[in-house]
Amino acid sequence: MTFDLEYNSERTKLIIPEYGRHIQKLVDHCVSLPTKEERNTMAKAIIDVMGNLQPHLRDVPDFKHKLWDQLHIMSDFKLDVDSPYEQPSKEELREKPDSLPYPKSASKYRFYGTNIQTMIDVALTWDEGDMKEALVYTIANHMKKCYLNWNKDNVDDIVIFDHLFELSDGKIDYRGKEDELVDSKLLLRTRSTQGKKKTNTNKNTKNRKK
Repeated sequence: MTFDLEYNSERTKLIIPEYGRHIQKLVDHCVSLPTKEERNTMAKAIIDVMGNLQPHLRDVPDFKHKLWDQLHIMSDFKLDVDSPYEQPSKEELREKPDSLPYPKSASKYRFYGTNIQTMIDVALTWDEGDMKEALVYTIANHMKKCYLNWNKDNVDDIVIFDHLFELSDGKIDYRGKEDELVDSKLLLRTRSTQGKKKTNTNKNTKNRKK
């Protein structure tokens, strides 16, 4: 006895595998129909079946347009029907998207994060005055807190002001100011207090579960 076995490696490659081989055969048969009227009727039937096989597409805006585009793609753009939408082209499908720029850190001081750079850029747009000075000192205090969280248990204010001068391209220079930032011990105490609160909250949650 001999068996004529058909292996997947011998079959034609599926253009959109998600729809399966039966849908692909229907599309191929639709392309081969002699009259446009027959092709239109069968194409609409195939669209209905494709919609039932992909119910999640119903939540996508203009999902019918997506189905018709997929039908043209599965026919290798050979299907001649009266589509309610403009037929896509091979060139449009094969066109490569623009390469995305590699995300860069705001500066070499990564421990400050990108939000600090954004805050500094906003401060540079403000007019000189008490409001801007208050904002700059708020930024500097936050920078000091970030520095302590990442590096060590103490840091001089001059180091923070040097970094602020560098991150602002020399436009914000508070290195000679007499006002001091929040004491490092106070910032560290705030950090430890917040850590204890989280620990206590987790313990209370576990106790309630028990």
